Amino acid sequence: MKVVTVVGARPQFIKAAPVSKALRKAGHTEFLLHTGQHYDHGMSQVFFEGLGLPAPDINLDVRSGEHGAQTGRMLEGIEAVLLAEKPDWVVVYGDTNSTLAGALAAVKIHIPLAHVEAGLRSHNRRMPEEHNRILTDHCADLLLCPTKTAVENLTKEGLTRGVHEVGDPMYDAVLMFSQKAKERSNIVKKLGLQRGCYILVTIHRAYNTDDPAALKTILSVLQAVKETIVFPVHPRTLQKLKEYDLESSIQKNLFLIDPVDYLDMLMLEQNARMILTDSGGIQKEAYFFAVPCLTLRPETEWVETIQSGWNLLVGIDLEKILGGLKHTFPLADRQPELFGNGHSAATIVRLLGS
Repeated sequence: MKVVTVVGARPQFIKAAPVSKALRKAGHTEFLLHTGQHYDHGMSQVFFEGLGLPAPDINLDVRSGEHGAQTGRMLEGIEAVLLAEKPDWVVVYGDTNSTLAGALAAVKIHIPLAHVEAGLRSHNRRMPEEHNRILTDHCADLLLCPTKTAVENLTKEGLTRGVHEVGDPMYDAVLMFSQKAKERSNIVKKLGLQRGCYILVTIHRAYNTDDPAALKTILSVLQAVKETIVFPVHPRTLQKLKEYDLESSIQKNLFLIDPVDYLDMLMLEQNARMILTDSGGIQKEAYFFAVPCLTLRPETEWVETIQSGWNLLVGIDLEKILGGLKHTFPLADRQPELFGNGHSAATIVRLLGS
């Protein structure tokens, strides 16, 4: 069996790592296509190195741009690869423009499409990711769902054929790399941090970064917190901080650092007292590590983390965030199996080969 895997962004590298390993272990051929959607060294190359992913067979180097132009360049490049490679399957991950471009390229030339992380819904149509995931699901032949809720979402849309609950390969990755992170990462010591004595923050969603008022509000909230805050800054967020002239207002308790690799991020997450984020993947990783999370969004696809009590939706409301920082979170009854048994990659490969 020959598979073309399409990836382009940090979360996709993480999810693809255990599946890629399982594919190769089973003797299948994988052609790894990187769209270049994330292209900074700290957002791309370090993840391939840290995750043990093979170097991409091709990097389209599409980089940033408006949604239509970026997706169009990806679609053209992916289609050319698929016509040349003639795979048995195209595998896409998540909900980025790379996901949608891979899906459209495959379905238009009649190559079977598998969508890993199918069925997620935020029910917020203003999110570009929501359109990407819905369109991809309706193109896919194999819909590989991380949770029971995702399966139910697809059923409501009339999608039942080819649907499988397989668990989340991101949980596989956490289990695969947590010990390696402890052995190799010194980020916590390097930054002079102590376990449970800092808050970790990540911000990258367009509605939080591209609106000057929203980003200013987030910064003012962080600066009202009298605790050490570690903030690995996404390149787009850093650009906006400079554009809006907000860097000068940053106080000493807020440590802005460059993006970190996967192993360092795992260590920062599991040693934090709390995580504030607008990232879907980091909401889950916080849950896996039993670290309380405040989600700086009005909604989330990962409703299981909310229902379990380990995650609170606070948006960018000052009072809600400050209240969340004092909230008493559960100390037990966390169920990682909500996201599978840590063997989702093997299940995915078995379904692709059946």
